[in-house]
Amino acid sequence: MKKILFILPFLALFFFTSCGDDDDGLTCEDICTNGTCVDGECIPNDDEDVVIVTENISSDATWTSDKVYQLGGRIAVLSGSTLTIEPGTVIKGEAGSGPNATALLVARGGNLMAEGTASLPIIFTSVADEITPEQVASGNYASPNLDPDIRGLWGGVIVLGNARISASNDDGEQLSEVQIEGIPTSDPNGLYGGNDDADNSGIIRYISIRHGGSNIGAGNEINGLTLGGVGNGTVVDHIEVVANQDDGVEWFGGSVNTTNVVVWNTGDDAIDADQSWSGTLDNFIVVNPSDHSFELDGPEGSYKAGYTIKNGSVISGNASTLINTDDNTICNLENIYFTGISEGQLIDRVDHVEGEVNYTNIILDVNPDNLADFVNGPVPAGVSAGNTPQADASVFGWTWAAQAGVLSGL
Repeated sequence: MKKILFILPFLALFFFTSCGDDDDGLTCEDICTNGTCVDGECIPNDDEDVVIVTENISSDATWTSDKVYQLGGRIAVLSGSTLTIEPGTVIKGEAGSGPNATALLVARGGNLMAEGTASLPIIFTSVADEITPEQVASGNYASPNLDPDIRGLWGGVIVLGNARISASNDDGEQLSEVQIEGIPTSDPNGLYGGNDDADNSGIIRYISIRHGGSNIGAGNEINGLTLGGVGNGTVVDHIEVVANQDDGVEWFGGSVNTTNVVVWNTGDDAIDADQSWSGTLDNFIVVNPSDHSFELDGPEGSYKAGYTIKNGSVISGNASTLINTDDNTICNLENIYFTGISEGQLIDRVDHVEGEVNYTNIILDVNPDNLADFVNGPVPAGVSAGNTPQADASVFGWTWAAQAGVLSGL
């Protein structure tokens, strides 16, 4: 497959066709049957297997596994529209930063039906990645040319909904909707939050998100998978995030439940929760985050709800902390195993002034005599030393992480 990213500058000089509305009422889209319309110009596709997406999804659309879909910017699935992505489809984001960072954004009221399978996962990656649908169909899910620690080459996947969030402005005024991080405030599709905890944004299953997290400014990067105000009518199951510059998965309020997640080689936190997310993360593996394995924040407004994170195994690697919480964090942590722990990596803030964090069967792979050295404060009753993994790693055979062998022993 040719790489259209390198062909376009040549085409821009010699082969653009002006195709504004003509006397017959034909639009650029009517005429440009083998290309992409950009500002009234038809840009021919050098490779018929590549579809360059430059416009928001404003009506129902299907992306098929016989094509590669190239995100030419921040593409939103608008309210009332459904984007269906077939199993085995590959989506690649162009390079870009600041307001030009590429991402797939599902706006409130939009719907994403991205249902991959264990044998045909859906891959979100960078245009620099040479992976093809044919490679995915063959059962090889690794990038053929990018290492699994190359980050920040494009944006990420953002899903926004109408479920409750806990937020306020600088004056303390309670807010039911706010703008998601990573999206400029000039884009109204970045708003999330509401009062419908049963809101349904679709099905996101067996997807791998790679090499993302481009910077939009002032150290503000896009997460691998962002879930803002997403309701529990949404299915989020079997997710892999590899080499994202910012967090792996981050919830901003909402009530969506999430199962079977792998986060590998993030440049910031692996698992991040904010604004009184009220759902559950069940069965997960974290490998080698660069900051917190967990950054678990409390409510930011008057609405107060807690979440549950359970049945996970963590290779702490380069993490700065094991578990980081706020004074007002409300959550339950159950059956989580940490290994690969280094000196200075701690369970932080075990004394919570306003919130409540419950630790149940939290296992640290350290010498029992030194357990207290890895807790910032008194060791909670639910924290112990041991070496028993807690995640069911058998369900992750479809991931790049599993094929690379980094889940071995978990």
